[in-house]
Amino acid sequence: MNPTDSQTTPRGPIGVFDSGFGGLSVLREIRRLLPQYDYLFLGDNARAPYGTRSFELVYQFTLQAVRHLFEQGCQLVILACNTASAKALRTIQQRDLPQIDPTRRVLGVIRPTAEIVGELTHSGHVGVFATPGTIQSQSYILEIRKLFPNIHVYGQACPLWVPLVENRESDGPGADYFVRKYTNALLEQSPRIDTVILGCTHYPLLLPKIRQAMPEGIQIIPQGEIVANSLADYLKRHPEMEARCTKTGTCRYLTTEEPEKFDALAHIFVNEPVASTKIVL
Repeated sequence: MNPTDSQTTPRGPIGVFDSGFGGLSVLREIRRLLPQYDYLFLGDNARAPYGTRSFELVYQFTLQAVRHLFEQGCQLVILACNTASAKALRTIQQRDLPQIDPTRRVLGVIRPTAEIVGELTHSGHVGVFATPGTIQSQSYILEIRKLFPNIHVYGQACPLWVPLVENRESDGPGADYFVRKYTNALLEQSPRIDTVILGCTHYPLLLPKIRQAMPEGIQIIPQGEIVANSLADYLKRHPEMEARCTKTGTCRYLTTEEPEKFDALAHIFVNEPVASTKIVL
């Protein structure tokens, strides 16, 4: 049978994956823009953070998560994780998908963010806050230069920002020091930076403090809305995939951590009660 035949085409929720909690901020914006679809979020919280792990380990963990979401019926999976997008996406797209199922898709968060940079910067100098793994991968530099060769990109690793958020210290006075530390380090690289990308999905929870630490006139770009708009555009341009996404407005959560621990922190990101199910990858 032809797998694209209307009677046999599989359908399922849109999968959203993150190593931890930050991807929930992306999921929130996606659901706000596209509430009619079904979503299945998977957080590999037991093995987080991914930001300091090797390329090979991040790839292995991400592929396990993608396979699980596929097994749950997802036809389209969003890697709402900058580290996974940087270290695993291309290999999964090019090497694994053709063998697993060439009709399914896995998309990341780095390219949609890179695509809009040209519209935002006036000076041509762009900063990126991200985890050590994402900065080390140079994914933002490569993607932005591919699209906008004349834009200068400066990366700043922020290894302590994710722990601050996940330990619920993002509003506390202790966060001020580390926000200013990394902000100053980025701006020292170029006084002409006028646009800064938050290249980790945890960082929007630090946005008020980042804005305080930044000089006026610098644009700070969270990813959630960008990724949501990009997904809406993707589904519009690919009606064959859009038809494979179920639409009853549901959202379920899976975690590799204890559900009680996940649920308690997840509601901070999605602004609603969360009841997750534990899985083993």
